[in-house]
Amino acid sequence: MALNLDGVGKKIGPFKKSYTWKEPVLYALGVGAGFSDLEFCYEKDLKVLPSFGIVTLYDFMPDLAAESNVNLAGVLHGEQELIFYNPIPTEGTLITEGSITHYYDKGKGKGALIVAEFDTHHSNGQKLFTSVVTVFARLDGGFGGPEAPKKETSIPDRAPDIEVSASPSDDQPLIYRLSGDIFALHVDTEFARMAGFEKPIMHGLCTHGYAGRALIQNLVPGQPEKVRRMVCRFRSPLYPGTPFKTQIWKEGEGKALWRVVNASTGETVIDNGFFEYGDIPKEEFRFDDRVAVVTGAGAGLGRVYALELAKRGAKVVVNDLGGPRDGTGEGSTRAADLVVEEIKALGGEAVANYDSVSHPEGGEAIIRTAVEAFGRVDILINNAGILRDKTLARMEPENWQGIMDVHLNGAYYVTRPAFLKMRENGYGRIIMTTSAAGLFGNFGQANYSAAKMGLVGFMNTLKLEGEKHNIKVNTVAPIAATRLTEDVLPPDLFEKLKPEFVAPLVLYLCSEQCPVNGAIYNAGAGFFNRAAIVSGPGTIIGQGQEIPTPEAVADHWNQVIALTGVKEYASATIALGDLLAGPPAQADEPGTGTGPTLSVQGIFEQMPKAFQTDKAAGVSVIFQYRISGPKGGDWHTTIKDGTCQVSQGLHNSPTTTIKMGDDDFLALMEGKLKAMQAYTSGKLKIEGDLMKSQLIEKLFKF
Repeated sequence: MALNLDGVGKKIGPFKKSYTWKEPVLYALGVGAGFSDLEFCYEKDLKVLPSFGIVTLYDFMPDLAAESNVNLAGVLHGEQELIFYNPIPTEGTLITEGSITHYYDKGKGKGALIVAEFDTHHSNGQKLFTSVVTVFARLDGGFGGPEAPKKETSIPDRAPDIEVSASPSDDQPLIYRLSGDIFALHVDTEFARMAGFEKPIMHGLCTHGYAGRALIQNLVPGQPEKVRRMVCRFRSPLYPGTPFKTQIWKEGEGKALWRVVNASTGETVIDNGFFEYGDIPKEEFRFDDRVAVVTGAGAGLGRVYALELAKRGAKVVVNDLGGPRDGTGEGSTRAADLVVEEIKALGGEAVANYDSVSHPEGGEAIIRTAVEAFGRVDILINNAGILRDKTLARMEPENWQGIMDVHLNGAYYVTRPAFLKMRENGYGRIIMTTSAAGLFGNFGQANYSAAKMGLVGFMNTLKLEGEKHNIKVNTVAPIAATRLTEDVLPPDLFEKLKPEFVAPLVLYLCSEQCPVNGAIYNAGAGFFNRAAIVSGPGTIIGQGQEIPTPEAVADHWNQVIALTGVKEYASATIALGDLLAGPPAQADEPGTGTGPTLSVQGIFEQMPKAFQTDKAAGVSVIFQYRISGPKGGDWHTTIKDGTCQVSQGLHNSPTTTIKMGDDDFLALMEGKLKAMQAYTSGKLKIEGDLMKSQLIEKLFKF
């Protein structure tokens, strides 16, 4: 096995965890809370321990392990950081997604570090916390990667300012595991001994929760909402019932260092702890040190975007050709200059650019202006536009081409050089400006509609190419009072559609907090909604074997056009996969028995056919399967000399023993349950040679 180094930046999640007040209370009880801190245990005036956020880890760790391809036999939780933005509500849904950010190599035989970062939002839209996880992969070092940067948290060489003793009960893991970590190591004596311990050990994150309570009680008593950050490194395990101490050193305003030591031996259990606390900072999207380019910023929407970005700290390139509305005639520097003057008068930073977006040289020059003035490009708003409205019958080629050159080609000419700079920086936000005319059509605007819908296609591919570089591309369809719409919209409506009503959405999409990539939004007069391209479930005519006749298509028309159960696709590849797979199968009515039935017995009967001979070179192993439940039984497979023999019953000396419940086993084989998830959740138990168990996925393809 080798680490999947291409996994950096690939999105993992989102994972959704719904909860009521009972889950935070159960977690609090699991980390030792009780009548001494009843605010975490009683639904009346309940507060949620900030470290409750750690429960999201149990959702994403299996996928993190799968994406990194880490050798599970060598996995340890190395470090944990939680950064808090808002208090965790007492109920709702936690929505978590993130990615692997770094691999670090400690050298062959010394292991590797896998660092991943996950953001969690509440279903009310608030960002709650960021979880930064460092996995110590003991068996994956020596891949030639960079060394980890040194992170020294120096515990003072003096007695702690505060010391809090705790004595978890012998049964503490039995309570804590109900919050999500049901790994057998913390409950199963036989499993723990196999792992080298004399009995089940405490969850490291349970001890972490005890420490969190001690820090809150002594530094922000009764105010868990003031916890801003909690960092630590796990050193050694504890057995349940072992007393320990949380030692705390105050380090200036709102900061403390901490560690946990075994009260009996003095051994450090958790080290390098850092705790930050204080008032919740005002939530405001800022663009300090960000560089934004806004095309067509001399008036209307572009001007408002530029002003609002500058007010929030961005350095802005105000691009505007200063030409007439139809794009003909000479340009002028006045429009862009006036906006730059406005920004500077407000204390902001801006430079003007007068190049046209309608040719490659202009696009390059616009981005060059940003780099020369401010050194980088972080945000691009493709806003420049002209109008040449005519019905198709009266539309000369120059009217078609002029619109394409500014709206569609212009976005390409500016976006490409900006994208290259953003990719170098590993960050970017790009906004396309489409239109209701493009999304839905508008009489007399065939050229404009085509160009505006073309931008949606441009975005759809750019979102895929930019995703791993943290470049997000979204599209807004504004309805606003600008010089392009002054004779399109009725006068009374024109007055109500100030560009300022559109700007908040655009700024959100430009922010670091932007949660979406590749989405389209309508915006105007304070109204916002999402527009999407979706596909219906469809139908296969002629079983996909015969070319259907037009009459057959007509006969199935209602199924073809049905939009019940529509689906939005993230890429053409995924859409093609569904097309080739055909419409989703209809679930069998209970008791009809019309669908195929997969049985445990049947799986073992099929194993010889599923055996991948080419993957078995040099492999000699015996897998024992012990499937519990009414549909289960015992089977073993002997792999040797490129052959596979399946037998029912127990083997005297299997290399590896797999234990699962019958329903879990069927779910695993049907692809409904991932092996990593099954293992870490305790549904899959492995005895004997753990590493050999990882061969199963390679040796059998069902």
